[in-house]
Amino acid sequence: MIELYHCHDARSFRALWALEEMGLPYRLHLLPFPPRILQPEYLEQNPLGTIPLMIDGDTRMTESAAIPQYLATRHGPSPLAVGVDEPDYGLWLDWLHRSEATLTFPQTIVLRYTQLEPEERRLKQAADDYAQWFLSRLRHLTRALADREWLCAGRFTMADICVGYALLLAHDLNLAHKFSPEVAAYWERLAARPGFVAAKAAQKA
Repeated sequence: MIELYHCHDARSFRALWALEEMGLPYRLHLLPFPPRILQPEYLEQNPLGTIPLMIDGDTRMTESAAIPQYLATRHGPSPLAVGVDEPDYGLWLDWLHRSEATLTFPQTIVLRYTQLEPEERRLKQAADDYAQWFLSRLRHLTRALADREWLCAGRFTMADICVGYALLLAHDLNLAHKFSPEVAAYWERLAARPGFVAAKAAQKA
């Protein structure tokens, strides 16, 4: 059985949501955040101390945007993957990687300097600058959604899960009120997915 180490609404939510969308059996390990400090024995499983950690037999993965791609291709076939023979294959990969490197990364700086650092080390200027970075990169998502419901291949895919997590994090950081109408409507479609609802419920168990 697949095992997933997860913290509430953290990057590992991508993997949890993907598992629920695919209907795959899994065992969920809920950890306090940050686990490397609050549950140090986790370092025996993942010396990096980061989440997610997904274990599938001999496969161990810690990159949150790579895990949905792995699940859709290794445990497929699944419409959540875009095949190499489909015109939007490159676009699918681009959104998978953009979701983390371009959209999630700046938000982690906001999170660190508004919530995680001790009060005396918090940096409003850094948080504000990286929030603006995120919002400026989000304009590309607005353009992409101008003529489509989902990001690629004319259907909901793992790319939507990975980008959707960046929007979930934006909600947690109180940035969602700056979404464009297109992004706000896209978020509503994502949050209505049964897989999303099930993943949110699973992390509360």
